Amino acid sequence: MDESEQAGTGKGQERQAPRRSDATRAAILNAARERFAADGYAKATIRAIARDAEIDPSMVMRYYGNKARLFAAAVAVDLSMPDPATIPPGEIGRTLVRHFLSLWEESEVLTALLRAAATDEPAAGRIQEVLREQLVPVARRACPDPAQAQARAALGASQVLGLALTRYVLRLPAVVALTPEEIVDWVGPTLQRYLTAERP
Repeated sequence: MDESEQAGTGKGQERQAPRRSDATRAAILNAARERFAADGYAKATIRAIARDAEIDPSMVMRYYGNKARLFAAAVAVDLSMPDPATIPPGEIGRTLVRHFLSLWEESEVLTALLRAAATDEPAAGRIQEVLREQLVPVARRACPDPAQAQARAALGASQVLGLALTRYVLRLPAVVALTPEEIVDWVGPTLQRYLTAERP
């Protein structure tokens, strides 16, 4: 092989390297989500995740450093919360319930995180962090007294997390049987009261 061929091969390898890197990261994260969901944070191991991803454990450590960082990356959650200013005041509760239902239906990450949070402190802390960063600002903009935003967001979280637990983790038949719009009709007014009603 002459120098031009060697150079061309090198450039091709450079172009392929990012694609291989992206594929490796994706494989690790997919395996981590499934393993954390199945075993919880404490029991899941880097070795088991690497085996599921069909790579060497050293590659997991190379990309993520340790299990805590891998967990944080695997359960990165963007709730994409709607802005209350864009929602008719009387529809905030129903809109948010509908939004959360669509998130739970479409994201296995959220279900994995909720399942792990029942037994693992890091997972519970991650849920608290997500809600603090993404739900509290919504409550602050929606409620009549911003000083009550954290309490109102916590009450709202009790509804949406309880709904998710019974529908997607425990799979209680009566809850699973409800259509999304039936759930919106039942839970929406409660969430509306938590976020917008005057304090009792």
